[in-house]
Amino acid sequence: MIEDHMQIHPLITTSQDLADLCERLARSPWVAVDTEFMRENTYWPELCLVQIADDNEAAAIDPKASGIDLTPLLDLMVNNEDVLKVFHAGGQDLEIVYNLTGKTPFPLFDTQIAAMALGMGEQIGYGNLVESWLGVSLDKGARFTDWARRPLDKRQIDYAIGDVTYLIQMFPMMLEKLRATGRGNWLDQEMERIGDPRNYENNPDDAWKRVRVSSKKPDVLGRLKALGAWREHESRDKNLPRGRIMKDETMADIASHPPRHQDDLAKVRGLSANWKTNDIGRRLMDALASAQPLPRDEMPDRDPRKPGLGKDGALVADLLKLLLKIRAKEIDVAPRLMARTDDIEMLAAGVRDGLPILDGWRFEEFGRDALDLVEGRLAFAVINGRLKMTRTEKV
Repeated sequence: MIEDHMQIHPLITTSQDLADLCERLARSPWVAVDTEFMRENTYWPELCLVQIADDNEAAAIDPKASGIDLTPLLDLMVNNEDVLKVFHAGGQDLEIVYNLTGKTPFPLFDTQIAAMALGMGEQIGYGNLVESWLGVSLDKGARFTDWARRPLDKRQIDYAIGDVTYLIQMFPMMLEKLRATGRGNWLDQEMERIGDPRNYENNPDDAWKRVRVSSKKPDVLGRLKALGAWREHESRDKNLPRGRIMKDETMADIASHPPRHQDDLAKVRGLSANWKTNDIGRRLMDALASAQPLPRDEMPDRDPRKPGLGKDGALVADLLKLLLKIRAKEIDVAPRLMARTDDIEMLAAGVRDGLPILDGWRFEEFGRDALDLVEGRLAFAVINGRLKMTRTEKV
């Protein structure tokens, strides 16, 4: 239930009302933030609604309102370091702010990550979080609203504002439990990681890395890189989803079996016959013509942070994952917060420098035992039908 003293504003549609709201919120120690957006038919997410609240007031803001200036809101998000911004599973919200400003909200707190430190699972949904902490069952009827359509009715706005009014109530409760369990500092690295602006850059030269292709040949990957950059530019220019320009599998097929002439595009599965004569087909052929074999230092299997495991290393990694599962259950924390698969595999392959699991709280709770297991000072044993960890003499 929304706290009685909290003022819920009507939908904010004017620059003055927004500026006044942000001036008041800038005096709060923290605000809860959520966004509603549409991205099914566009390259850039279309921001349709912003919800924000502190302990005293909450409002939904209409970024599509005629003439509204979002500058005070964006300043609060990215330029005011005195106000903590609280999100739940905020990755896409942060992406939208980054697209608008080139920066990410700071400082920030993500309740989904906090829930991982409190043993509530790796990706707990907002509804389950509210149910667990506040005993409230959310109305899910408006979840699939077309937020771009106007006007929005009261039920839609009330539903959207609920995402921040409940969030602002849960946050202090979660913070108190984190402090009581001594786990508040566990979240620092994770909050820095999700807040890193580099996560939200869409560098066209890196777009090929999201596309699966079986070949590891430099010429094939070089063509895939050129095609990835070409598709990224086409998608941005037309504001269309990447798949509307060309599907991943079509792009991988062209990289592996490049057409010699534009006429040949008519024979490519997934492309219309028009490509053999239209401008987009010509630009595609230009991209292929400019492609260079992928340099050795960009080849995926040459990444020094992902050394090959081999069969024995893969078995060691499996043992480490079992140890992780045991340790996570013992201290009631989500395994993914304690260690990531890449870090475990690098430890199994002999890497020791720069691994998060060998530093700070992760080392104390998991990394020390993981290192002992890899180096022969710890072993699994079955005692009375139960799996136990046993110390061995140092090898």
